[in-house]
Amino acid sequence: MKTIAIIPARGGSKRLPEKNIKFLGGIPLLVHSILYAQANSDIIDAVYVSTDDEQIKKVALQFGAKVIDRPQSLSGDLEPTVSALKHALQQIGDEAENVILLQPTNPLRLKNLLADAFKIYKEGNHDSLFAVTRNHQKFGKIANQKFIPFNYEIGQRSQDLEPLFYENGLLYITKAKLIFEDIIISENAFPFEVNHIFANVDIDTPEDFDYAEYLYQKLITQ
Repeated sequence: MKTIAIIPARGGSKRLPEKNIKFLGGIPLLVHSILYAQANSDIIDAVYVSTDDEQIKKVALQFGAKVIDRPQSLSGDLEPTVSALKHALQQIGDEAENVILLQPTNPLRLKNLLADAFKIYKEGNHDSLFAVTRNHQKFGKIANQKFIPFNYEIGQRSQDLEPLFYENGLLYITKAKLIFEDIIISENAFPFEVNHIFANVDIDTPEDFDYAEYLYQKLITQ
């Protein structure tokens, strides 16, 4: 039984065309996740990229990843990520036990993130784990032109808010058998807390990309 990494990277991005092969820090965006997986070869036995795009496929192969050709029917804007993972597992055919999902749109990760998370995943005998980050914002909704606070009372200090967390997309680990049930995050998933500026990077727009480039130049290249 082994642990594999799957990087889903379809073509056809609308708001940031060809974003998965757009250069960030001198290499295609997708490659950051490939290199991160390869740097954790003591945990990850094989690195796969699932794509429907020939250019992405070429880049993935160039940097040493294996490629799963994803059909167009599983590559639409509304298609959930789990369908790409499920298809990949069906094509691989090997008896993978654990799947590590690395999204190419989250290219900046702490060096020890996977090692620390995987240790908790294994030692705690969890069926899934995902990265979360604490939120420090004041949320509310608008109804009948009136703002209704959700997680605070008007006038309350931000530092006194009840802790709330968001799924940051940096890392997911799950049992392969759950993916065949169309599940990535189970009800009993372990929320692995990551409070770092990298958790704020999720590239979908040109502005997101510029922010990632700024952080890369400031925190990684210096």
